[in-house]
Amino acid sequence: MFETETAPSLIFVVEDHEMLRMEAVDLLQDAGFQTLDAANADLALAMMRLRWQDVRVLFTDVQMPGRIDGIELAEEVHRCWPDILLLVTSGEVRLRDEDLPDDGRFVPKPYRASTLISQVRQLIERGHGQ
Repeated sequence: MFETETAPSLIFVVEDHEMLRMEAVDLLQDAGFQTLDAANADLALAMMRLRWQDVRVLFTDVQMPGRIDGIELAEEVHRCWPDILLLVTSGEVRLRDEDLPDDGRFVPKPYRASTLISQVRQLIERGHGQ
């Protein structure tokens, strides 16, 4: 389990498809992480303003309904809270890690459970070394 001194790392899952969001939340919780989730980027930003101190990784889909998409969410999170690590996913758009702010990572959908967990752990390990 990847823990801070007092609690497991909190992963913020932002996904508009409820079943995919709940599956990601379950996978991350089963791997020992705490989770927070939102159905779109607008709601996620409002929640981030209240919980940013707790969030270690933002895991967001790219295409979602609302005022902003997942890329814009990742950029805003990086601007406001640069210590939060970024993991972006999509089944429609293919990105390179270099396309994301702050050494973020991209994982294409559909992803395997092991890939999601591995990517989150690698981000956190790399983040501890900064």
